[in-house]
Amino acid sequence: MELDLIQKKLLEQVADLHGIPEGAYNIRSDGKLAGRSTTAHIDIVTKSDKPGIDIYIKDGTKNESVHIPVIIEQTGLNDLVYNDFYVGEDCDVVIVAGCGISNCGGKESRHDGIHSFHVGKNSKVKYIEKHYGEGTGTGGRVMNPTTIVELDENAHMEMETTQIKGINDTLRKTSGKLAAKASLIIHEKIMTTGEQRAETDFSVDLDGEGSSANVVSRSVAKDKSSQLFRSMINGNNKCAGHTECDAIIMDAASVTAMPQLTANSVEASLIHEAAIGKIAGEQLTKLMTLGLTEKEAEDQIVAGFLK
Repeated sequence: MELDLIQKKLLEQVADLHGIPEGAYNIRSDGKLAGRSTTAHIDIVTKSDKPGIDIYIKDGTKNESVHIPVIIEQTGLNDLVYNDFYVGEDCDVVIVAGCGISNCGGKESRHDGIHSFHVGKNSKVKYIEKHYGEGTGTGGRVMNPTTIVELDENAHMEMETTQIKGINDTLRKTSGKLAAKASLIIHEKIMTTGEQRAETDFSVDLDGEGSSANVVSRSVAKDKSSQLFRSMINGNNKCAGHTECDAIIMDAASVTAMPQLTANSVEASLIHEAAIGKIAGEQLTKLMTLGLTEKEAEDQIVAGFLK
């Protein structure tokens, strides 16, 4: 496939790609398949009943990756996909997703991605998802990702989700069901500016004995933007759960944090933390004594916070 300059920039932003990736990949551009490659251990099949793909990763697959980025340049496009991952037993793989929208028109461009993960026993998955928006047009850039995770016995999944620029409106839903000794780690980073809105909704069921979840969200809200963070962990067995929301609020922005824990077993150990506040004055002063302007000092603090 041939990539134009905008496509190359979007792929670099959402998937750290500087060209066509090696190994298995599926690139979707403006609602259509733009390129695909499979390997001996990873197969990608187009769904026949609805838009999207099925990704099959064979038992024992290790040290391989799958890239499934989405890029949108068409103003007014409403793109919806259903992607299902079937990860076999005893695997160790990296999955890189993400969506970039460049909207230079006057209509809203939108991507809704529903990703379902079925992870087999003793497997490890690292999932990286980045969202990015740009464009000179007046049309909105909207993304609504949904992630559904089912972890079999002793399976492990680590999720890194990032949205720090250019998305006007987003609703991010993540749910998980964990079997015995399974573990889920989620690290979310969000920054909103202008009048952007971001809502995240986590829900994890710790069903199996010895299962665990650690959900951490770090966010920065600037200007008149708004954020809502909801996190619910249900401890249904002997398990360990932790949810944390740390937010920096600036200007006339607003942030709401709603952590929720439910223990349905006397052996469930659940913790939640939430902290929302402005940048400390002494941090700004310290950096400004080194020659930085107030804005430069703020930018450094925010960058470090979201690193």
